[in-house]
Order: sequence, then C-alpha cells, then structure tokens
Amino acid sequence: MGSATRDLHILFFPFSAPGHIIPIVDLAKLFASRGVKTSILTTPGNAPSIQLSIDQANDSSTLRHPIALYLLPFPSAEAGLPTGCENASSLTFANLDMRAKFVGAFELLRQPFARVLRELLPNAVVTDSFLPWTQDVAAELDVPRLVFHGTSLFSLCASHSIDRFKVLESVPPGSAQSLVLPGLPHRIEMQRSQFRDSSKMPGFTVFFDRIRISEERSYGVVANSYYELEPDYAEHYRKVVGRRVWNVGPVSLCNRNEIEKSRRGDETSIGCSQCLSWLNTKKPGSVVYICFGSMYKLPIAQIREIALGLEASDAPFILVVRDVRGNDSDWLPEGFEEEVVGRGKGLIIRGWAPQLLILNHEAVGGFVTHCGWNSCLEGVSAGVPMITWPMFAEQFLNERLIVDVLKVGVGVGVKEYVDIGAERRVVAGEEIRRAVGRVMDGGEEAEEMRRRARELAEMGRRAVEEGGSSYADAGELIQELIGRRKTTGTE
Repeated sequence: MGSATRDLHILFFPFSAPGHIIPIVDLAKLFASRGVKTSILTTPGNAPSIQLSIDQANDSSTLRHPIALYLLPFPSAEAGLPTGCENASSLTFANLDMRAKFVGAFELLRQPFARVLRELLPNAVVTDSFLPWTQDVAAELDVPRLVFHGTSLFSLCASHSIDRFKVLESVPPGSAQSLVLPGLPHRIEMQRSQFRDSSKMPGFTVFFDRIRISEERSYGVVANSYYELEPDYAEHYRKVVGRRVWNVGPVSLCNRNEIEKSRRGDETSIGCSQCLSWLNTKKPGSVVYICFGSMYKLPIAQIREIALGLEASDAPFILVVRDVRGNDSDWLPEGFEEEVVGRGKGLIIRGWAPQLLILNHEAVGGFVTHCGWNSCLEGVSAGVPMITWPMFAEQFLNERLIVDVLKVGVGVGVKEYVDIGAERRVVAGEEIRRAVGRVMDGGEEAEEMRRRARELAEMGRRAVEEGGSSYADAGELIQELIGRRKTTGTE
C-alpha cells in the first residue's frame, strides 16, 4: 500500500480482561500487517501478557511500522480496589461491589486517555464496548471512535431483539418458560432462565444502556467475525439494528505459526512442546479438549463429574482447570490419576493453555466450551465441532448460533444463567458422556457436524486472505479513514 496507508495511525484500547485483550491485540496485529501504524494502550499490570505477542509480531520483517505499546497507570487505590488489581480475572466476581469498582476505575482514566490522544494524535481509535466513556473523549477531540464488540453479530442482533420487543419483561427471572426472539432471520427459542436477572444488578443494566448509546454515537463497529459465518446477521445488524460494521475476523488467524499461537495471553502453564508431543501420540480427530475460559473456576464437585464423564466416554482428552490447589488426587475421582492420566489417556493443564495450538492439532476432534465468543470462533476456525456449556453473559446466545444456526455443536443441557461465583447445578458425568458421545462417536450426526465445521473453517481462512470478505472489509475501513483524514485536513 502507499505512503498514505503507512502513515495512518490507529490506537487500540481494550478492557482489561483476557477475553477482551487477546482479540484486540490480534486486531492491532492484523491492521499492522496491512501497513497501518498501530498502537495499543493498556495498564502496567496487563503489559506482560501483551508484550510477548507484540514482540513476536515486531520481529517479523513484514511490518512497515512496529506495534507500539503505551501504558496508563491504573487507579486501583482511588477506585477502592486491592493493590495490583488491574485485570478482571483477578476479581472476586461474586462481589458485585468489587465489579462495579473495577468498571468505575476505568472511568477515572478519562483525563489520562484524553492526554494520550492529544500526544499521539491518532487518526482513529478502536476501543472496547466496555469503555463507553471513550466515545465522549474521542468526540471532544474529533477522533473517530470504532467500537470493538468481543462477541458474535448474532448475539448483538438477538440482544437488540430482546430490548426492542421487551421479550423478558412479561416472564419472571429463573422461569423455564420458553421465549421466541422476534424479528430475527431464524426462529430462536430459549428459556427465561438462560438470561440474567437484571433486578439483582441494576447498576449493570444502566452500564449496558450506556454501551448501547455510545455505540449509536460511534463511527461504527469492528467485528471479530466474517460475513460467510453469519451472513443473515451481518445484514440484519446493518439494516435492522442500523449499525455500520466491518467484519474483519477471525482475527486469531493472524497467528500463523506455533510461536505466535503459543504467545497469546498469559504464559502457558505447560510447555508447548510437551502438549504437542502428547497430541502427536493420538489418532486424528480422537481427542476432546475441555476449557471454560479465563474467568470461570470449576468447583471440585464439577471437576469430578467431568472426569467421570470423560472416563466413561473412553475418549482421550485435554482438561484445562484454573486455580485448583493441592494434588490432583484431592479433586479427581479415586484412581483416576493412575488409571486414566497416568496411562496417557488424559492430559490435565492447570492454568493457561495454548488453546490455538491445541485446537488446530489434527488429533483434536471435539471441544467442550463455555461459549465465550473467542473460544467459539477459534473452534469454528479450527474446524472442530463443539459441546456447548454456557454459563453467563451472552454465552447462551452464542450457544444458539453454534447449535441451531451453524449446526456445528450439541448442548450439554445447561439451562440456567448463573453468574461467576454463584452456586450452580453440577452437571452429572452421564450427561457429559452423552454429549461428548454425540460429537465423538462417528455417527451420522457427528460426521455432518464435522463436515460443516471444516467447511466453515475453510470459509474463515479464505475470508482473511487477499480477495476475501474480511480482507476487503479491513481494506475498505482503512481507505475510508484515509479519506476522512484528507477531508478533515488531519494528515
């Protein structure tokens, strides 16, 4: 691209949670690969998890401009947070007051953020939807703000339907009554119990209203999706919801080699070579990968049932667990460590796992997921069918996309929205075995899901390549921002 593109400068500012930081870093790398000058803004406590990925990208001879990292001191003390609490993953999420303080701490960054914009003079900013106040700051300085939503267009359209038609107002929270979400391209039926009880967190209802209003005032939305994945909802989002949107995903595909795939997020708690060596001993499509994201800590009772279900399924597995202390024998069924793990049938990762590396290995044939959008899209991009186990946030909506619309997954059977830290029903090992079996047993249903998953993965790969839909959307956004810069005289 010409010098105009090389001089275009975009600043990226993620919300401080792993599921928000990782895709925005990938997004910055994607635009940097197109010749755009990119900078990322974060806090000192989050810098280490970003730096490795940036260094790897900057070592590439293909970048015209190295990606820059800028830090804003995080006002933990002023917000009433513990010292060093700079990432949502370190919060005690059962404490609503703590969550409110964490979100409020970002509000204290208004003036520091404004100073950064005045100093760097970016031509545009891409900020997380969870930072709605950045719209006001950017508008005051005449900097176009693009919203990054870390979720599917389907879930955004479904949320719009729920708000527009007041779907939840006539049914009491927690009810098993079925609801149909009106006005969508597909018939989507859910239970009231799969949505949060807003009465228990009124402050967050106000917060999500602010997100919606700031999005309406923004320059547009950058989405980690691709047109071929959810074409009906890309059109619905533009024409019915009324948003300008550029689909530029799957952004994880900017990580092409093993080193790049292993350096996303926190440092892995297992050597990548050890993980790959274990996978190399397994037959293609035989391994089940189980991971519930960066925010949820499995109760010991649930870990035991997962272990029993996996053992009964007879499938080799990789199980990722967070923050479990003590010996494995303290939280696994008796004899499981010796009979299953010890004999190479299973691999347990305690902490952060190299998820992209695992999902893209030919041995992996199924993915038990909490339905966070990053995980869903990474599963789709790897061509791996999913066993869906949503818990909170928009995860139940993503489940409907995976199971009902894309038809590349089956549900484990969870029907209750339960927030992080709250007590939830323990899913029995037999339920887990049945769901895993539907994906891994090689039957007609499983093979059709596998075929469809591979088809969607190939579409995703083509989308980000030159000539693909996401490549084109990114290029159109770049050219539009260049044109705006010339029009406004901010070259």
